Amino acid sequence: MACNVDDMGWSENPLIFLLFFPYIDARNLLRKWRDDNERKSDDVMQLWDNVLSSKQNKLGNERHLVLEQVIIAALDCNRIETAEHCVSILSAEFPGSLRIQKYRSMLLEALERYDDALDELEQIIRKDETNAAPRKRKVAILKTQGRTAEAIKELCDYMKVFMSDQEGWHELCNLYLAEGEYAKAAFCMEELLLHNPHSHLIHQRLADIRYTMGGIDNIEMAKTHYCKAVKLNVNNLRALYGLFLCCGHICNSKAVVTKRKEAQKLAQWAMAQIQSRTQSATLDSKGAHKTGKSRAAGCDDELQALEQAFGGLEVGKVTN
Repeated sequence: MACNVDDMGWSENPLIFLLFFPYIDARNLLRKWRDDNERKSDDVMQLWDNVLSSKQNKLGNERHLVLEQVIIAALDCNRIETAEHCVSILSAEFPGSLRIQKYRSMLLEALERYDDALDELEQIIRKDETNAAPRKRKVAILKTQGRTAEAIKELCDYMKVFMSDQEGWHELCNLYLAEGEYAKAAFCMEELLLHNPHSHLIHQRLADIRYTMGGIDNIEMAKTHYCKAVKLNVNNLRALYGLFLCCGHICNSKAVVTKRKEAQKLAQWAMAQIQSRTQSATLDSKGAHKTGKSRAAGCDDELQALEQAFGGLEVGKVTN
């Protein structure tokens, strides 16, 4: 009869599982974690120390995959000696492998020998310009060292080659925000919208950036993206609050009367949505009635503060 690790409820402690079922190969457990893309570094190291380290030759054709898995787990757990041992084994068997060279650079990075790690990565990039992994590692090292400007330059060069990498655009946006380059960060989010136009989180973040930039034009654009985020996900409270704040700025600006009236109605609608969601969440909670009253009072205080901040929009009164 086949045994399922998750059904037995012992997947959290693989050593107990192997103790009671010694005939089940530990490599099946490691294979399952690889297939599920789970690192489980502590568990991997326990299996290595207690089962696999002395039985490498019995791993068959999965031996090299297991060694790579152990390298990553050892680096996560700061087991430098184990990582060095596994890297040396793979280096002896594959002396010219760029993949093993990447693991050597990761080992150097863990030892805080960043310059040596960058040299290793540069060698990999020169040999294979289409290899994305070393380029990403290089950006990560520069970011770790606090060399944000150099990391931005390196990531820009990377994005020229790998334009469809959404994670790269996200990271470049974060780096620009760290440097206060809001216009360039907004450009990165606009590129992400081209790849994923139906993501309410991307619309919300682009709106946040435009709102931070300030100015009536940016506030109008932020309002548009907040509206789109709310349309895609009606439960996005951050977008609702952002929409209310944008409308408040427009109402207190020198915009034409029709725009200000439209913004006032939209602000009232946004606050009504916020109130309905926060109050329903309070009622649905299993807390005491006293707790519900305290939360409702907190909402009223917040509503009054927002009304005072934006010149009395009467957001508590929704007009038809």
